[in-house]
Amino acid sequence: MSVEVNYTVDGPEDAPLVVLSGSLGSRLDMWDPQMAGLTGLFRVVRYDIRGHGDSPAPPGPYSIADLASDVLRLLDRLKVERAHFAGLSIGGMTGMWLGAHAPERIDRLALLCTSPKLGTPESWADRIRVVREQGTGALAPTVVGRWFTPAYIEREPDTIELFTDMISETSVEGYAGCCAAIQHMDLRPDLPSITAPTLVVAGKEDPSTPPDQAELIAEAIPDARLEIVPDAAHLASWEQATAVNELLIQHFRG
Repeated sequence: MSVEVNYTVDGPEDAPLVVLSGSLGSRLDMWDPQMAGLTGLFRVVRYDIRGHGDSPAPPGPYSIADLASDVLRLLDRLKVERAHFAGLSIGGMTGMWLGAHAPERIDRLALLCTSPKLGTPESWADRIRVVREQGTGALAPTVVGRWFTPAYIEREPDTIELFTDMISETSVEGYAGCCAAIQHMDLRPDLPSITAPTLVVAGKEDPSTPPDQAELIAEAIPDARLEIVPDAAHLASWEQATAVNELLIQHFRG
């Protein structure tokens, strides 16, 4: 069952709509580096995925279909029939589901630093157990260490603190529920049915969803375009914002 997620809207009212969907453990402000570049051309909607930020955290477990239903409900609330969609990590997983199962609602699709099947059920069960026993703060330093390259971590301690706090403040129920969505997910059979023009982006140094995952996605989606961003780990949209913004603008302008 869908929930009403917390969201913000920026940019011209008459511009094409772009929805931005973030990573597990993030809030909508993870997209701050995209705003200046995108809002001059698009009406940009950012939202907190369920169980994150100021969105509701219903009892889990969740599924990717649940997360996608939240997006469809959001589009209905905005009275928008079709939109561009960019998702990073679990946001990209949501985008793949939407592209396959709600193609009439998705215009152009961007899949950033994501995977159609990630890890093993056992590894996600372990993460759920740690979160439920020790809280999201127990995972935060390790997760942030995979979001940015070592050089960036050393250079930008304030950013690292921002994201460590962001993960630590995420609802235990929401984080665990979304972990369960990834735990039982296999979107590989859905990829060939995606008809939206699709951009696939990977961070060259991403240890969480490495470039071979992006290659798999791009090979399976008809006519998808693949771009590997150098000097970027999992949160390529933040660490290499200029490069990612150029790719998004070019793609969404068609």
